[in-house]
Amino acid sequence: MTQQVPSTEPELAGVRNFRDVGGLPTLDGRRVRHGVLFRSGHLAHATDADTAFLGSLGLHTIFDFRNAADQRLEGPDVALPGVLNVNLPLTDPADGAEFWKMVRDGDLDQLRSVLSDGKAAGRMSASYRTIIKERTAEHSQVLHALAEDSVPALMHCAAGKDRAGLSIAVTLLAVGVEPDAIRADYLESNAPARRYKVYRSSTAADAMSPEVMELLSPLFDARAEYLDAAFETIALTWGDTDTYLERGLGVSPQTRERLRERLLD
Repeated sequence: MTQQVPSTEPELAGVRNFRDVGGLPTLDGRRVRHGVLFRSGHLAHATDADTAFLGSLGLHTIFDFRNAADQRLEGPDVALPGVLNVNLPLTDPADGAEFWKMVRDGDLDQLRSVLSDGKAAGRMSASYRTIIKERTAEHSQVLHALAEDSVPALMHCAAGKDRAGLSIAVTLLAVGVEPDAIRADYLESNAPARRYKVYRSSTAADAMSPEVMELLSPLFDARAEYLDAAFETIALTWGDTDTYLERGLGVSPQTRERLRERLLD
């Protein structure tokens, strides 16, 4: 039986960006059930109290969308007894490795050359388009798992905003949640208490200067334009959401109905 979580979101000390997506409205007047679908940043630094709370949710499955490089950097998720952990990397660890090394270690001139004049935001939008087009097998696996028996489920990546954000968005599209509600939930990742902490290994005096933080901010923001790039890619590639789900992800109308039974009130 699905457990009902408290209406007040907990303050988790070692897990960023945790939330229950329950309550979001669908186009036909239903709502996502509370206590069945959660999202967060990685669980590698969960405290004992965080772990106890996560263990109280009755989770069936944790979907971890980090790649091997992320896991080496942050560590493995904390173990929750009886919970199935599924690692489905949505990005290649070699893709952008030098870029992210520069983000951590690069000097101001390097950051300016790579991130200024809209280049950082452009990179983020491009990554969202790529994930939608190239990670259909992974998103298909998630939706089929949820339709069968994998709820309650928690989806996370590193910060809980990009890869997890897209996977949550795809799931919500599949059950008919209003696009504006999907966007509003996505943008909640910008709340100060939710944001991924920026780490810079550079010891230069300007390593965390206001200019550096401004250059980096598009990489760590949740911006409507990024999610819109994903939605536009669905429209340009498949024509509409129904075709994307059925032909792109192999999710039949029957599977979508099982998803709705699992996730909606």
